[in-house]
Amino acid sequence: MGHDTTRDSQGDAAASRSASRDLLTLGTVMAALVLLIGTGSTVVPNAIATLAGRGTEPDNLLATTFLLNIALIVFGWRRYRDLVGEVRERRNAEEQARILAETDPLTGCLNRRSIGPATDRLIADASSRGEVVAFIMLDLDNFKQVNDLHGHASGDALLNETARRISRLLPSGGQLARIGGDEFACIVPFISSQYEAIDRLAEKLIEAVAEPLVIDTLSIEASISIGVTRSDTDGARHSAQALLHMADIAMYHAKKHGRNRHYWFEASMESELRFRSELETGIRRGLANDEFVPYYEKQIDLATGDLVGFEMLARWNSPSLGVVSPELFITIAEEIGVIAQLSEMLIRKAIGDARTWNPQLTLSVNISPVQLRDPWFAQKLLKLLVEGNFPPSRFEIEVTESCLHENIGLVRSMITSLKNQGIRVSLDDFGTGYSSLSQLRSLPFDRIKIDRSFVTNLPENKESATIVKTIAALGKGLGLPITVEGVENEAVLRELSRYGTFKAQGYLYGFPEPSDRTAAELAQLNLLLEAPIPSDDDADYGSNDRAALG
Repeated sequence: MGHDTTRDSQGDAAASRSASRDLLTLGTVMAALVLLIGTGSTVVPNAIATLAGRGTEPDNLLATTFLLNIALIVFGWRRYRDLVGEVRERRNAEEQARILAETDPLTGCLNRRSIGPATDRLIADASSRGEVVAFIMLDLDNFKQVNDLHGHASGDALLNETARRISRLLPSGGQLARIGGDEFACIVPFISSQYEAIDRLAEKLIEAVAEPLVIDTLSIEASISIGVTRSDTDGARHSAQALLHMADIAMYHAKKHGRNRHYWFEASMESELRFRSELETGIRRGLANDEFVPYYEKQIDLATGDLVGFEMLARWNSPSLGVVSPELFITIAEEIGVIAQLSEMLIRKAIGDARTWNPQLTLSVNISPVQLRDPWFAQKLLKLLVEGNFPPSRFEIEVTESCLHENIGLVRSMITSLKNQGIRVSLDDFGTGYSSLSQLRSLPFDRIKIDRSFVTNLPENKESATIVKTIAALGKGLGLPITVEGVENEAVLRELSRYGTFKAQGYLYGFPEPSDRTAAELAQLNLLLEAPIPSDDDADYGSNDRAALG
Protein backbone atom coordinates (compact mmCIF):
# COMPACT_ATOMS: atom_id res chain seq x y z
CA MET A 1 0.00 0.00 0.00
CA GLY A 2 3.11 2.25 -0.08
CA HIS A 3 3.86 4.97 -2.62
CA ASP A 4 5.97 4.03 -5.69
CA THR A 5 8.75 6.65 -5.44
CA THR A 6 10.91 4.93 -8.09
CA ARG A 7 8.22 5.25 -10.73
CA ASP A 8 7.54 8.85 -9.74
CA SER A 9 11.22 9.81 -9.95
CA GLN A 10 11.49 8.21 -13.36
CA GLY A 11 8.46 10.14 -14.53
CA ASP A 12 9.88 13.40 -13.13
CA ALA A 13 13.17 12.80 -14.96
CA ALA A 14 11.36 12.16 -18.25
CA ALA A 15 9.26 15.28 -17.79
CA SER A 16 12.42 17.28 -17.05
CA ARG A 17 14.09 16.05 -20.23
CA SER A 18 11.00 16.92 -22.28
CA ALA A 19 10.89 20.41 -20.74
CA SER A 20 14.58 20.93 -21.58
CA ARG A 21 13.95 19.99 -25.20
CA ASP A 22 10.97 22.35 -25.28
CA LEU A 23 13.04 25.25 -23.99
CA LEU A 24 15.93 24.52 -26.40
CA THR A 25 13.58 24.41 -29.38
CA LEU A 26 11.78 27.56 -28.27
CA GLY A 27 15.12 29.32 -27.74
CA THR A 28 16.27 28.36 -31.24
CA VAL A 29 13.05 29.74 -32.70
CA MET A 30 13.41 33.00 -30.76
CA ALA A 31 17.06 33.41 -31.87
CA ALA A 32 16.05 32.80 -35.49
CA LEU A 33 13.30 35.38 -35.07
CA VAL A 34 15.76 37.97 -33.78
CA LEU A 35 18.11 37.28 -36.70
CA LEU A 36 15.17 37.46 -39.09
CA ILE A 37 14.29 40.91 -37.81
CA GLY A 38 17.92 42.02 -37.96
CA THR A 39 18.55 40.83 -41.54
CA GLY A 40 15.05 41.61 -42.70
CA SER A 41 15.48 45.30 -41.89
CA THR A 42 18.19 45.43 -44.58
CA VAL A 43 17.22 42.71 -47.03
CA VAL A 44 13.52 43.49 -47.38
CA PRO A 45 13.86 47.24 -48.21
CA ASN A 46 16.65 46.50 -50.73
CA ALA A 47 14.58 43.73 -52.30
CA ILE A 48 11.56 46.06 -52.62
CA ALA A 49 13.68 48.86 -54.08
CA THR A 50 15.28 46.46 -56.56
CA LEU A 51 11.89 45.20 -57.68
CA ALA A 52 10.85 48.84 -58.16
CA GLY A 53 14.03 49.56 -60.20
CA ARG A 54 15.32 52.17 -57.76
CA GLY A 55 18.13 50.45 -55.82
CA THR A 56 20.90 47.90 -55.84
CA GLU A 57 20.37 44.19 -55.29
CA PRO A 58 20.53 42.99 -51.66
CA ASP A 59 23.61 41.26 -50.36
CA ASN A 60 23.40 37.53 -51.27
CA LEU A 61 24.73 36.40 -47.87
CA LEU A 62 22.17 38.50 -46.02
CA ALA A 63 19.39 37.30 -48.31
CA THR A 64 20.40 33.68 -47.79
CA THR A 65 20.56 34.21 -44.04
CA PHE A 66 17.13 35.85 -44.12
CA LEU A 67 15.59 32.90 -45.98
CA LEU A 68 17.29 30.37 -43.71
CA ASN A 69 15.92 32.17 -40.67
CA ILE A 70 12.42 31.98 -42.14
CA ALA A 71 12.83 28.23 -42.71
CA LEU A 72 14.31 27.79 -39.22
CA ILE A 73 11.39 29.64 -37.65
CA VAL A 74 8.80 27.59 -39.56
CA PHE A 75 10.38 24.22 -38.82
CA GLY A 76 11.40 25.19 -35.32
CA TRP A 77 7.91 26.36 -34.41
CA ARG A 78 6.41 23.15 -35.84
CA ARG A 79 8.87 21.11 -33.81
CA TYR A 80 8.09 23.10 -30.69
CA ARG A 81 4.38 22.53 -31.23
CA ASP A 82 4.98 18.79 -31.68
CA LEU A 83 7.08 18.64 -28.54
CA VAL A 84 4.37 20.45 -26.57
CA GLY A 85 1.83 17.94 -27.89
CA GLU A 86 4.08 15.04 -26.91
CA VAL A 87 4.47 16.43 -23.40
CA ARG A 88 0.72 16.92 -23.10
CA GLU A 89 0.04 13.33 -24.24
CA ARG A 90 2.70 12.03 -21.86
CA ARG A 91 1.19 13.92 -18.96
CA ASN A 92 -2.30 12.72 -19.87
CA ALA A 93 -1.02 9.14 -20.09
CA GLU A 94 0.75 9.48 -16.74
CA GLU A 95 -2.38 10.93 -15.17
CA GLN A 96 -4.45 8.08 -16.59
CA ALA A 97 -1.89 5.56 -15.31
CA ARG A 98 -2.03 7.20 -11.89
CA ILE A 99 -5.82 7.00 -11.87
CA LEU A 100 -5.72 3.35 -12.90
CA ALA A 101 -3.11 2.61 -10.25
CA GLU A 102 -5.05 4.32 -7.46
CA THR A 103 -8.68 3.54 -8.32
CA ASP A 104 -10.84 0.49 -8.85
CA PRO A 105 -11.75 0.24 -12.56
CA LEU A 106 -15.23 -1.16 -11.86
CA THR A 107 -16.57 1.23 -9.22
CA GLY A 108 -14.22 4.22 -9.57
CA CYS A 109 -13.43 4.06 -5.83
CA LEU A 110 -9.94 4.08 -4.41
CA ASN A 111 -8.30 0.66 -4.48
CA ARG A 112 -6.38 -1.34 -1.89
CA ARG A 113 -3.05 0.18 -2.97
CA SER A 114 -4.16 3.75 -2.42
CA ILE A 115 -6.22 3.34 0.74
CA GLY A 116 -3.05 3.34 2.86
CA PRO A 117 -1.71 6.76 1.80
CA ALA A 118 -5.25 8.19 1.83
CA THR A 119 -5.77 6.93 5.40
CA ASP A 120 -2.45 8.30 6.60
CA ARG A 121 -3.25 11.72 5.07
CA LEU A 122 -6.71 11.78 6.64
CA ILE A 123 -5.31 10.80 10.04
CA ALA A 124 -2.71 13.58 9.85
CA ASP A 125 -5.32 16.16 8.77
CA ALA A 126 -7.82 15.01 11.41
CA SER A 127 -5.15 15.08 14.12
CA SER A 128 -4.34 18.71 13.27
CA ARG A 129 -8.02 19.51 13.88
CA GLY A 130 -8.21 17.48 17.09
CA GLU A 131 -10.21 14.70 15.44
CA VAL A 132 -9.70 10.97 14.87
CA VAL A 133 -10.48 8.69 11.93
CA ALA A 134 -12.89 5.75 11.82
CA PHE A 135 -11.83 2.88 9.56
CA ILE A 136 -14.92 0.94 8.41
CA MET A 137 -14.77 -2.42 6.62
CA LEU A 138 -17.86 -3.57 4.72
CA ASP A 139 -18.42 -6.97 3.15
CA LEU A 140 -21.43 -8.04 1.09
CA ASP A 141 -23.08 -11.13 2.58
CA ASN A 142 -23.49 -14.13 0.26
CA PHE A 143 -22.19 -12.19 -2.76
CA LYS A 144 -21.04 -15.45 -4.38
CA GLN A 145 -24.66 -16.60 -4.53
CA VAL A 146 -25.58 -13.48 -6.55
CA ASN A 147 -22.85 -14.30 -9.08
CA ASP A 148 -23.81 -17.97 -9.19
CA LEU A 149 -27.56 -17.40 -9.50
CA HIS A 150 -27.74 -14.27 -11.63
CA GLY A 151 -24.39 -14.03 -13.42
CA HIS A 152 -21.32 -11.84 -13.06
CA ALA A 153 -22.94 -8.91 -14.87
CA SER A 154 -25.54 -8.71 -12.10
CA GLY A 155 -22.78 -9.06 -9.52
CA ASP A 156 -20.90 -6.14 -11.07
CA ALA A 157 -24.09 -4.07 -11.10
CA LEU A 158 -24.60 -4.84 -7.42
CA LEU A 159 -21.02 -3.79 -6.61
CA ASN A 160 -21.45 -0.53 -8.53
CA GLU A 161 -24.75 0.27 -6.84
CA THR A 162 -23.34 -0.61 -3.42
CA ALA A 163 -20.41 1.75 -3.98
CA ARG A 164 -22.82 4.49 -5.10
CA ARG A 165 -25.07 4.08 -2.04
CA ILE A 166 -22.11 4.10 0.34
CA SER A 167 -20.57 7.19 -1.29
CA ARG A 168 -23.89 9.01 -1.05
CA LEU A 169 -23.94 8.57 2.74
CA LEU A 170 -20.31 9.40 3.50
CA PRO A 171 -19.86 12.74 5.29
CA SER A 172 -17.64 15.48 3.92
CA GLY A 173 -14.00 14.43 4.05
CA GLY A 174 -14.79 10.71 4.03
CA GLN A 175 -13.33 8.42 1.38
CA LEU A 176 -14.36 5.05 -0.03
CA ALA A 177 -12.18 2.24 -1.38
CA ARG A 178 -12.91 -1.15 -2.84
CA ILE A 179 -10.45 -3.47 -1.12
CA GLY A 180 -11.15 -6.39 -3.43
CA GLY A 181 -13.96 -8.72 -4.44
CA ASP A 182 -17.02 -7.71 -2.42
CA GLU A 183 -15.12 -5.81 0.30
CA PHE A 184 -15.18 -2.04 0.73
CA ALA A 185 -13.49 0.28 3.22
CA CYS A 186 -14.49 3.75 4.38
CA ILE A 187 -12.27 6.23 6.20
CA VAL A 188 -14.23 8.92 8.02
CA PRO A 189 -12.90 11.69 10.31
CA PHE A 190 -14.97 12.44 13.40
CA ILE A 191 -14.77 14.10 16.80
CA SER A 192 -13.37 11.58 19.26
CA SER A 193 -16.18 11.89 21.81
CA GLN A 194 -18.92 11.53 19.19
CA TYR A 195 -18.41 7.92 18.14
CA GLU A 196 -22.20 7.52 18.10
CA ALA A 197 -22.11 9.32 14.76
CA ILE A 198 -20.17 6.37 13.33
CA ASP A 199 -22.75 3.96 14.77
CA ARG A 200 -25.51 5.92 13.05
CA LEU A 201 -23.52 5.94 9.80
CA ALA A 202 -23.04 2.15 9.99
CA GLU A 203 -26.77 1.63 10.52
CA LYS A 204 -27.61 3.89 7.58
CA LEU A 205 -25.15 1.99 5.38
CA ILE A 206 -26.79 -1.32 6.34
CA GLU A 207 -30.24 0.06 5.56
CA ALA A 208 -29.15 1.59 2.25
CA VAL A 209 -27.49 -1.56 0.93
CA ALA A 210 -30.49 -3.65 2.00
CA GLU A 211 -32.78 -1.81 -0.43
CA PRO A 212 -33.53 -4.11 -3.41
CA LEU A 213 -31.63 -3.50 -6.63
CA VAL A 214 -33.85 -3.92 -9.71
CA ILE A 215 -32.12 -4.95 -12.95
CA ASP A 216 -34.65 -5.27 -15.75
CA THR A 217 -37.21 -7.62 -14.16
CA LEU A 218 -34.72 -9.04 -11.66
CA SER A 219 -34.77 -7.87 -8.03
CA ILE A 220 -31.57 -8.50 -6.06
CA GLU A 221 -31.48 -8.11 -2.29
CA ALA A 222 -28.20 -7.88 -0.41
CA SER A 223 -26.91 -7.18 3.06
CA ILE A 224 -23.56 -6.16 4.50
CA SER A 225 -21.53 -6.98 7.58
CA ILE A 226 -19.50 -4.09 8.99
CA GLY A 227 -16.43 -3.93 11.20
CA VAL A 228 -15.28 -0.60 12.68
CA THR A 229 -12.16 0.62 14.43
CA ARG A 230 -10.66 4.03 15.14
CA SER A 231 -7.21 5.49 14.66
CA ASP A 232 -6.69 6.02 18.40
CA THR A 233 -7.70 2.51 19.52
CA ASP A 234 -5.98 1.64 22.84
CA GLY A 235 -4.63 5.17 22.97
CA ALA A 236 -2.07 4.52 20.21
CA ARG A 237 -1.82 5.97 16.72
CA HIS A 238 -2.12 3.05 14.30
CA SER A 239 -0.97 2.66 10.73
CA ALA A 240 -3.42 2.16 7.88
CA GLN A 241 -2.46 -1.52 7.64
CA ALA A 242 -3.12 -2.04 11.36
CA LEU A 243 -6.51 -0.31 11.10
CA LEU A 244 -7.47 -2.48 8.13
CA HIS A 245 -6.51 -5.59 10.11
CA MET A 246 -8.56 -4.58 13.15
CA ALA A 247 -11.61 -3.55 11.11
CA ASP A 248 -11.40 -6.81 9.17
CA ILE A 249 -11.47 -8.80 12.43
CA ALA A 250 -14.51 -6.82 13.64
CA MET A 251 -16.23 -7.41 10.29
CA TYR A 252 -15.61 -11.16 10.56
CA HIS A 253 -17.10 -11.01 14.07
CA ALA A 254 -20.23 -9.37 12.61
CA LYS A 255 -20.54 -12.15 10.02
CA LYS A 256 -20.14 -14.82 12.67
CA HIS A 257 -22.87 -13.29 14.83
CA GLY A 258 -25.62 -13.16 12.25
CA ARG A 259 -24.43 -10.81 9.47
CA ASN A 260 -26.25 -7.64 8.45
CA ARG A 261 -24.89 -5.78 11.49
CA HIS A 262 -21.82 -3.89 12.70
CA TYR A 263 -19.29 -4.31 15.51
CA TRP A 264 -16.47 -2.17 16.85
CA PHE A 265 -13.11 -3.90 17.14
CA GLU A 266 -12.16 -5.29 20.55
CA ALA A 267 -8.90 -6.98 21.47
CA SER A 268 -10.77 -10.15 22.49
CA MET A 269 -11.96 -10.55 18.88
CA GLU A 270 -8.39 -11.04 17.71
CA SER A 271 -7.85 -13.76 20.31
CA GLU A 272 -11.06 -15.42 19.20
CA LEU A 273 -10.02 -15.25 15.56
CA ARG A 274 -6.60 -16.68 16.39
CA PHE A 275 -8.29 -19.53 18.26
CA ARG A 276 -10.56 -20.10 15.26
CA SER A 277 -7.50 -20.29 12.99
CA GLU A 278 -5.87 -22.78 15.36
CA LEU A 279 -9.06 -24.86 15.31
CA GLU A 280 -9.09 -24.93 11.52
CA THR A 281 -5.47 -26.07 11.46
CA GLY A 282 -6.17 -28.61 14.19
CA ILE A 283 -9.19 -30.05 12.39
CA ARG A 284 -7.22 -30.59 9.19
CA ARG A 285 -4.36 -32.12 11.14
CA GLY A 286 -6.81 -34.24 13.14
CA LEU A 287 -8.29 -35.68 9.95
CA ALA A 288 -4.84 -36.63 8.73
CA ASN A 289 -3.93 -38.15 12.12
CA ASP A 290 -7.23 -40.00 12.66
CA GLU A 291 -8.09 -38.04 15.82
CA PHE A 292 -11.88 -38.03 15.33
CA VAL A 293 -13.79 -40.89 16.92
CA PRO A 294 -17.44 -41.93 17.34
CA TYR A 295 -19.17 -41.87 20.71
CA TYR A 296 -22.49 -43.64 21.26
CA GLU A 297 -25.63 -42.47 23.11
CA LYS A 298 -28.23 -45.07 24.11
CA GLN A 299 -31.72 -45.09 22.66
CA ILE A 300 -34.39 -46.71 24.86
CA ASP A 301 -37.89 -47.92 24.01
CA LEU A 302 -39.97 -46.34 26.78
CA ALA A 303 -42.74 -48.93 26.36
CA THR A 304 -40.46 -51.85 27.22
CA GLY A 305 -37.41 -50.20 28.76
CA ASP A 306 -35.19 -52.10 26.31
CA LEU A 307 -32.06 -50.77 24.67
CA VAL A 308 -32.90 -50.59 20.96
CA GLY A 309 -29.97 -48.73 19.45
CA PHE A 310 -27.42 -45.92 19.59
CA GLU A 311 -26.95 -42.53 18.08
CA MET A 312 -23.40 -41.90 16.91
CA LEU A 313 -21.97 -38.60 18.11
CA ALA A 314 -18.67 -37.13 16.90
CA ARG A 315 -15.79 -36.40 19.27
CA TRP A 316 -12.33 -34.99 18.60
CA ASN A 317 -9.43 -36.40 20.61
CA SER A 318 -7.27 -33.30 20.25
CA PRO A 319 -3.69 -33.57 21.57
CA SER A 320 -3.87 -29.97 22.83
CA LEU A 321 -7.55 -29.51 23.72
CA GLY A 322 -8.50 -32.96 24.95
CA VAL A 323 -11.89 -34.45 24.03
CA VAL A 324 -13.75 -31.78 22.05
CA SER A 325 -17.54 -31.83 21.58
CA PRO A 326 -19.06 -31.40 18.10
CA GLU A 327 -20.57 -28.01 18.97
CA LEU A 328 -17.06 -26.59 18.71
CA PHE A 329 -15.81 -28.15 15.49
CA ILE A 330 -18.70 -29.30 13.27
CA THR A 331 -19.66 -25.82 12.06
CA ILE A 332 -16.02 -24.99 11.32
CA ALA A 333 -15.59 -28.28 9.47
CA GLU A 334 -18.61 -27.34 7.33
CA GLU A 335 -17.23 -23.88 6.59
CA ILE A 336 -13.75 -25.09 5.59
CA GLY A 337 -15.16 -27.86 3.39
CA VAL A 338 -14.04 -31.00 5.25
CA ILE A 339 -17.35 -32.08 6.79
CA ALA A 340 -17.98 -34.79 4.18
CA GLN A 341 -14.54 -36.33 4.74
CA LEU A 342 -15.00 -36.14 8.51
CA SER A 343 -18.50 -37.64 8.42
CA GLU A 344 -17.53 -40.50 6.13
CA MET A 345 -14.56 -41.33 8.36
CA LEU A 346 -16.78 -41.47 11.45
CA ILE A 347 -19.55 -43.45 9.73
CA ARG A 348 -17.00 -46.02 8.54
CA LYS A 349 -15.73 -46.43 12.11
CA ALA A 350 -19.26 -46.57 13.54
CA ILE A 351 -20.31 -49.26 11.06
CA GLY A 352 -17.27 -51.29 12.08
CA ASP A 353 -18.30 -51.00 15.74
CA ALA A 354 -22.01 -51.70 15.11
CA ARG A 355 -21.21 -54.93 13.24
CA THR A 356 -20.21 -56.40 16.62
CA TRP A 357 -23.52 -55.50 18.28
CA ASN A 358 -26.61 -57.62 18.57
CA PRO A 359 -28.44 -57.44 15.19
CA GLN A 360 -31.50 -56.00 16.92
CA LEU A 361 -29.61 -52.80 17.78
CA THR A 362 -29.74 -49.92 15.30
CA LEU A 363 -27.22 -47.22 14.47
CA SER A 364 -28.30 -43.64 13.72
CA VAL A 365 -26.05 -40.83 12.51
CA ASN A 366 -26.52 -37.10 11.98
CA ILE A 367 -26.02 -35.81 8.44
CA SER A 368 -24.83 -32.26 7.78
CA PRO A 369 -26.92 -30.06 5.46
CA VAL A 370 -23.71 -29.58 3.47
CA GLN A 371 -23.61 -33.30 2.70
CA LEU A 372 -27.18 -33.27 1.38
CA ARG A 373 -26.11 -30.75 -1.27
CA ASP A 374 -23.91 -33.46 -2.78
CA PRO A 375 -25.96 -35.30 -5.45
CA TRP A 376 -23.74 -38.37 -4.93
CA PHE A 377 -24.28 -38.53 -1.18
CA ALA A 378 -26.71 -41.48 -1.31
CA GLN A 379 -24.28 -43.53 -3.41
CA LYS A 380 -21.39 -42.72 -1.05
CA LEU A 381 -23.44 -43.78 1.96
CA LEU A 382 -24.49 -47.04 0.33
CA LYS A 383 -20.88 -47.75 -0.57
CA LEU A 384 -19.90 -47.41 3.10
CA LEU A 385 -22.61 -49.89 4.09
CA VAL A 386 -21.49 -52.37 1.44
CA GLU A 387 -17.85 -52.06 2.46
CA GLY A 388 -18.75 -52.62 6.11
CA ASN A 389 -21.24 -55.42 5.34
CA PHE A 390 -23.81 -53.61 7.46
CA PRO A 391 -27.54 -54.17 6.84
CA PRO A 392 -29.33 -50.99 5.72
CA SER A 393 -32.32 -52.01 7.83
CA ARG A 394 -30.23 -51.31 10.96
CA PHE A 395 -29.04 -47.92 9.73
CA GLU A 396 -30.80 -44.58 10.17
CA ILE A 397 -29.78 -41.07 9.15
CA GLU A 398 -31.03 -37.90 10.84
CA VAL A 399 -31.53 -34.68 8.88
CA THR A 400 -32.46 -31.31 10.38
CA GLU A 401 -35.38 -29.15 9.36
CA SER A 402 -33.02 -26.53 7.90
CA CYS A 403 -32.08 -29.03 5.16
CA LEU A 404 -35.63 -28.90 3.80
CA HIS A 405 -35.39 -25.26 2.74
CA GLU A 406 -32.18 -25.37 0.71
CA ASN A 407 -33.20 -27.63 -2.16
CA ILE A 408 -36.39 -29.50 -1.41
CA GLY A 409 -36.33 -31.33 -4.76
CA LEU A 410 -32.82 -32.71 -4.21
CA VAL A 411 -33.60 -33.65 -0.60
CA ARG A 412 -36.79 -35.47 -1.63
CA SER A 413 -34.97 -37.40 -4.34
CA MET A 414 -32.15 -38.34 -1.98
CA ILE A 415 -34.42 -39.44 0.86
CA THR A 416 -36.48 -41.53 -1.55
CA SER A 417 -33.33 -43.16 -2.94
CA LEU A 418 -32.05 -44.02 0.54
CA LYS A 419 -35.39 -45.43 1.64
CA ASN A 420 -35.56 -47.56 -1.49
CA GLN A 421 -32.30 -49.14 -0.36
CA GLY A 422 -33.71 -49.90 3.10
CA ILE A 423 -32.17 -47.01 5.04
CA ARG A 424 -34.46 -45.21 7.47
CA VAL A 425 -34.59 -41.41 7.59
CA SER A 426 -35.68 -39.32 10.57
CA LEU A 427 -36.38 -35.59 10.85
CA ASP A 428 -34.11 -34.28 13.62
CA ASP A 429 -34.68 -31.32 15.97
CA PHE A 430 -38.35 -31.13 14.99
CA GLY A 431 -40.08 -27.99 16.23
CA THR A 432 -37.07 -25.69 15.98
CA GLY A 433 -37.32 -25.02 12.22
CA TYR A 434 -40.05 -24.18 9.73
CA SER A 435 -41.08 -27.46 8.20
CA SER A 436 -44.72 -27.53 7.17
CA LEU A 437 -47.29 -30.29 7.35
CA SER A 438 -47.21 -30.52 3.56
CA GLN A 439 -43.48 -31.25 3.69
CA LEU A 440 -43.98 -33.93 6.34
CA ARG A 441 -46.60 -35.52 4.14
CA SER A 442 -44.61 -35.28 0.91
CA LEU A 443 -41.24 -36.37 2.27
CA PRO A 444 -41.08 -40.06 3.23
CA PHE A 445 -39.67 -39.73 6.75
CA ASP A 446 -39.68 -42.76 9.03
CA ARG A 447 -39.44 -40.93 12.34
CA ILE A 448 -39.63 -37.53 14.06
CA LYS A 449 -37.14 -36.46 16.73
CA ILE A 450 -38.28 -33.81 19.22
CA ASP A 451 -35.53 -31.34 20.04
CA ARG A 452 -34.09 -31.50 23.56
CA SER A 453 -34.95 -27.82 24.17
CA PHE A 454 -38.62 -28.83 24.53
CA VAL A 455 -37.89 -31.84 26.76
CA THR A 456 -35.33 -30.91 29.41
CA ASN A 457 -37.71 -28.47 31.17
CA LEU A 458 -40.89 -30.37 30.36
CA PRO A 459 -42.31 -30.68 33.92
CA GLU A 460 -42.01 -26.94 34.67
CA ASN A 461 -42.76 -25.36 31.31
CA LYS A 462 -46.36 -25.50 30.11
CA GLU A 463 -45.44 -24.25 26.63
CA SER A 464 -42.93 -27.07 26.17
CA ALA A 465 -45.51 -29.56 27.39
CA THR A 466 -48.04 -28.25 24.88
CA ILE A 467 -45.50 -28.49 22.04
CA VAL A 468 -44.49 -32.06 22.94
CA LYS A 469 -48.13 -33.09 23.25
CA THR A 470 -48.96 -31.52 19.86
CA ILE A 471 -46.00 -33.17 18.12
CA ALA A 472 -46.94 -36.53 19.68
CA ALA A 473 -50.47 -36.19 18.31
CA LEU A 474 -49.10 -35.12 14.93
CA GLY A 475 -46.78 -38.11 14.78
CA LYS A 476 -49.62 -40.44 15.66
CA GLY A 477 -51.86 -38.91 13.01
CA LEU A 478 -49.15 -39.23 10.32
CA GLY A 479 -48.10 -42.68 11.42
CA LEU A 480 -44.59 -41.51 12.34
CA PRO A 481 -42.90 -42.89 15.48
CA ILE A 482 -41.19 -40.32 17.70
CA THR A 483 -37.85 -40.10 19.48
CA VAL A 484 -37.34 -37.57 22.25
CA GLU A 485 -33.93 -36.15 23.16
CA GLY A 486 -32.82 -34.69 26.46
CA VAL A 487 -34.41 -37.14 28.91
CA GLU A 488 -32.26 -36.33 31.92
CA ASN A 489 -34.36 -37.24 34.97
CA GLU A 490 -37.33 -39.27 36.17
CA ALA A 491 -39.61 -36.23 36.27
CA VAL A 492 -39.21 -35.73 32.51
CA LEU A 493 -39.79 -39.45 31.98
CA ARG A 494 -43.02 -39.41 33.96
CA GLU A 495 -44.27 -36.37 32.06
CA LEU A 496 -43.50 -38.02 28.72
CA SER A 497 -45.51 -41.10 29.64
CA ARG A 498 -48.63 -38.93 29.62
CA TYR A 499 -48.34 -38.13 25.91
CA GLY A 500 -47.69 -41.44 24.24
CA THR A 501 -45.08 -44.07 23.48
CA PHE A 502 -41.62 -42.83 22.51
CA LYS A 503 -38.08 -43.89 21.93
CA ALA A 504 -35.91 -41.80 24.24
CA GLN A 505 -32.30 -40.82 24.75
CA GLY A 506 -30.60 -38.64 27.31
CA TYR A 507 -28.32 -38.52 30.31
CA LEU A 508 -30.83 -40.43 32.41
CA TYR A 509 -29.62 -43.53 30.56
CA GLY A 510 -25.95 -42.61 30.61
CA PHE A 511 -23.55 -40.25 28.92
CA PRO A 512 -22.26 -40.87 25.40
CA GLU A 513 -19.38 -43.36 25.55
CA PRO A 514 -16.51 -44.30 23.22
CA SER A 515 -16.59 -47.60 21.36
CA ASP A 516 -14.59 -49.65 23.88
CA ARG A 517 -16.81 -48.70 26.84
CA THR A 518 -19.93 -49.22 24.75
CA ALA A 519 -18.72 -52.68 23.76
CA ALA A 520 -17.92 -53.57 27.37
CA GLU A 521 -21.41 -52.55 28.51
CA LEU A 522 -23.04 -54.48 25.68
CA ALA A 523 -21.01 -57.52 26.65
CA GLN A 524 -22.42 -57.34 30.17
CA LEU A 525 -25.94 -57.19 28.69
CA ASN A 526 -25.20 -60.13 26.38
CA LEU A 527 -25.80 -57.83 23.42
CA LEU A 528 -22.34 -58.17 21.91
CA LEU A 529 -21.64 -60.83 19.31
CA GLU A 530 -18.90 -63.32 20.14
CA ALA A 531 -17.36 -62.72 16.70
CA PRO A 532 -18.00 -59.77 14.40
CA ILE A 533 -19.91 -60.26 11.19
CA PRO A 534 -17.39 -60.79 8.36
CA SER A 535 -16.90 -57.84 6.02
CA ASP A 536 -17.65 -58.14 2.34
CA ASP A 537 -13.98 -59.01 1.76
CA ASP A 538 -14.42 -62.41 3.39
CA ALA A 539 -18.17 -63.00 3.47
CA ASP A 540 -21.30 -62.30 1.46
CA TYR A 541 -24.44 -60.50 2.48
CA GLY A 542 -27.56 -62.45 3.09
CA SER A 543 -29.93 -62.43 0.13
CA ASN A 544 -32.32 -59.98 1.77
CA ASP A 545 -29.62 -57.46 2.67
CA ARG A 546 -27.99 -57.71 -0.73
CA ALA A 547 -31.34 -57.07 -2.37
CA ALA A 548 -31.87 -54.08 -0.09
CA LEU A 549 -28.60 -52.58 -1.27
CA GLY A 550 -29.54 -53.06 -4.89
